[in-house]
Amino acid sequence: MRISEIFSSIQGESTYAGRPCSFVRTTGCDQRCTWCDTAYAFHGGEEMSLDDLYAAVTACGNELVEVTGGEPLLQPEVPEFTKELCDRGYTVLIETGGSLPIAGLDPRVRRILDLKAPASGMTTRVHWDNLHHLKAGDEIKFVLADRSDFDWAAKVMANHRLTERTTVLFAPVFGVLEPRLLAEWILADRLPVRLQLQLHKYIWSPTARGV
Repeated sequence: MRISEIFSSIQGESTYAGRPCSFVRTTGCDQRCTWCDTAYAFHGGEEMSLDDLYAAVTACGNELVEVTGGEPLLQPEVPEFTKELCDRGYTVLIETGGSLPIAGLDPRVRRILDLKAPASGMTTRVHWDNLHHLKAGDEIKFVLADRSDFDWAAKVMANHRLTERTTVLFAPVFGVLEPRLLAEWILADRLPVRLQLQLHKYIWSPTARGV
């Protein structure tokens, strides 16, 4: 697998926010979101064997592991890698941009599906069939830049009855949409969603890597 970085940090997103977590960030992405904060993972990286990856995760010493990117599902070894992590007793998260099928992942892997709102510029890349493969423990994240994104996400959530099947996260684009404003919209519309902030960007510098 081609890997951009492996590190131990505090999980900053999802319902697992605040927990120590080992991150395996793959190299390469098939999308170019306007607000992307990990463009450094588009290229470069280092080829690592699965055995070396298991050793690196073990060395981090955390029970929680997230495989992220870039877009991790571009790496053909990811299903095998995440299954083996589950077999070894880890709680495994995979964060995917939602353009590629998730059906081939081990059911023990908790999928965090990032549905791209219009301001991302990537809405046409959404693989909508993924919504039929959601299971208990999975999560859907909408990263929102403005009110139009919010209204779009609320409509998608209602049309697909997402909150009846999984946890829905609404996250503001850092430095673009004021979290207070997003919180007020959620409350005014009485949406049964979870407001998500990128906790690591408040603990460390928003541009820091390896955290």
